[in-house]
Amino acid sequence: MTRSQTGAELGRTCALAVECARDLSRHARRYGELFPAKPFDPGFFHSLGLVGAFGSPWATAAELRAVSRAALWVFAIDLRIDHAATSREEVAALVGDCLDVADGATPLSPITRFLADLRHGLRYGFHDDPEEGRDGSCGALQEEPAHAAWRAQLARMLAAMAKEWDWRATEARPGLEEYLGNADGTGSSFVNLSHWISTGEPVEPATRAGDEVQRYLRLLNDLATAGREARWGDANALTLGAGRAEVTERMAGIAERAAELIQPLRATSPRTAYYLERQLTFNTGFYGISDYWGEL
Repeated sequence: MTRSQTGAELGRTCALAVECARDLSRHARRYGELFPAKPFDPGFFHSLGLVGAFGSPWATAAELRAVSRAALWVFAIDLRIDHAATSREEVAALVGDCLDVADGATPLSPITRFLADLRHGLRYGFHDDPEEGRDGSCGALQEEPAHAAWRAQLARMLAAMAKEWDWRATEARPGLEEYLGNADGTGSSFVNLSHWISTGEPVEPATRAGDEVQRYLRLLNDLATAGREARWGDANALTLGAGRAEVTERMAGIAERAAELIQPLRATSPRTAYYLERQLTFNTGFYGISDYWGEL
């Protein structure tokens, strides 16, 4: 590969990221109060655009709407549970409302309306306006196994977020093993599953590899954002008592297992393998300099 080819490919990927960021900004405006300027500053939307584009550089911005919008919703629900909810009852009600909407109930709040639009997009296709495409055309999530898997991963993610709320409220200090067992709270596996359902990639072979990548990203985020999360009161392996050396050692083992699980995908699902590898490598570079969140 020549330098000019490399530059051209990087240029296209960055342009794709810009288009994704613009699409995300337009989409976020539909839900008003969910996305205040702090912490959802312009850099936040560009960051999500970048990770989507570098994970699937062959795609178009329209083809990345599932992964981009799923990630956007994860950040919104995380903020609602971590920083807006004032009681365990409020957290439980929010989780229940989200699961009801995932099952087809009418959304009654901006956060559940966004989730309903995400679910609808996975069923009928993603459009500039979520109201488009509601003509009954079949999508992947129309199939019961896909919907059941998506709903189950949503439930795991929300349960993990609620557990983190409990840890903070009770000043609990779970050990590293228990903490990693709650990694679904990052939302990475939920975003991955939404992406694979939308693109038609085989889901089952990639799930185990994706879960290992999720655990790696949980600890990578903790190393890079311990200061910010301490200020915000968020769960973090370091603030819960794990040492940097212990976390780094655990990350190395997780990365090795992830690589072993990704390897067979190269032959059967090469784009899925590339996507998961980019989740690891892109975020390693990204967190070396920046963070997705803006200032709260």
